[in-house]
Amino acid sequence: MRISIVQTKPLKGTIDQNLRSHVKFIEAAVNKNVDLIVFPELSLTGYEPELAQELATTASDSRLDVLQQLSDKHSISIWVGLPTRNNNQLFISMIIIQPNQNKITYSKQYLFPPEREIFTSGNNPLVFHFDNEHIVAPAICFELSNPEHHEYAAEQKATIYIASVLNSVTGVDADIEKLSAIAKKYKMTVFMANYVGQSGGYECAGRSSVWDQQGQLIAQLDGVTEGQLIYDTKTTNILSDPLFD
Repeated sequence: MRISIVQTKPLKGTIDQNLRSHVKFIEAAVNKNVDLIVFPELSLTGYEPELAQELATTASDSRLDVLQQLSDKHSISIWVGLPTRNNNQLFISMIIIQPNQNKITYSKQYLFPPEREIFTSGNNPLVFHFDNEHIVAPAICFELSNPEHHEYAAEQKATIYIASVLNSVTGVDADIEKLSAIAKKYKMTVFMANYVGQSGGYECAGRSSVWDQQGQLIAQLDGVTEGQLIYDTKTTNILSDPLFD
């Protein structure tokens, strides 16, 4: 299975422009026969909680049709971030797009304390069976700091744990240590997709990474450059230079 984690520099609150950037990364991943591509937390808007009321949408938003078309055509699963709305409630969500299937909305279950003033916690724990070998668990940022989240993934026999995050330069080292520990404790291959640049008032740290099942760092992007890191779980190789123009 080939997995890409994408490191982006978000444009504040501009879904259409961020979407165009996402398409470029997906097309590059398709050329490397990637099976799953994952973007950072709230990747299509940037991490902008104060804009969530204005920007929130649903998985049926027609602007996402281009991603579904790419998924169907190239048999690639695509995970992107959006604030979503259900009646009067707002959620930090991951839209999960799979080939020739209905979209799934996974909403952050464990909110960072300041987020609780704006967002509602999700209540839809899940893992994905990609084939006979790989069970993949999604995590959205602060969820990786909650033992209940990775314990659930382990109970479901997840072999891969993917964290879609906004991680700041002041917080990234702690989360890198946590993700390495998750990999080692549960014998999972663990990924982190993060931003570079600024978003939500944070200076984002980049350093998107992958760890093996012993918790050892396999590969990591830098702290300033947009790019994607592609990992082949069968060969355990990085397929190419992870940075794309």
